[in-house]
Amino acid sequence: MDGMSPETHLFASWIVAAKTTRCSRDCTLVTLAGILPDADGLGLIVDIARRSLGYRNRAYYQDYHHVLLHGIFGAVLIATMLACFARERWRVAILAMIVVHLHILCDLAGSRGPEPGDLWPIYYLGPFRLRPMWVWKGQWALDAWPNHLINVVLFTWALGLAARLGHSFVGVFSHRADAVFTGVLRKWFAKFYPHANAFPKTR
Repeated sequence: MDGMSPETHLFASWIVAAKTTRCSRDCTLVTLAGILPDADGLGLIVDIARRSLGYRNRAYYQDYHHVLLHGIFGAVLIATMLACFARERWRVAILAMIVVHLHILCDLAGSRGPEPGDLWPIYYLGPFRLRPMWVWKGQWALDAWPNHLINVVLFTWALGLAARLGHSFVGVFSHRADAVFTGVLRKWFAKFYPHANAFPKTR
């Protein structure tokens, strides 16, 4: 799938959410905001299903990914939808707008290049207008080393933050699994950094 990998968006969004929200629900919602723009890439499943059933390929993924939710329309839609479930609605709405745009900037930087014919544009006013079209000529490929480096840095940062805060990006999917994951993580940190300050209680 083109665009920065889902785990990169997950780590980046969770770091922002963990440092700016004040409860686990709002943290989860803001983290989801950084992942949801890629919902416009689910046409890939339809394309694969059509090919496997022998139907003509309509290229829904190619036509709609980076068009439906990778712009101001997607940012407003996602922020409004998630804010409805938040405890601090305005905070979550603003943070959701920020992480959606972080997602867009990440995809603009490292999606599919670097060949001119491979550059993947962002249609900021899509799906209603396909202009202006944002393209960065320095865009690097999905499997290029900058993406791998960014992923390692974000993952390492997220682990350190999770050990300190007592909750992690795993909590976006399961609070029970997050408790186990964070517990193991804290034991690991305590073993290798015995002189570190005591960890605070989980929230």
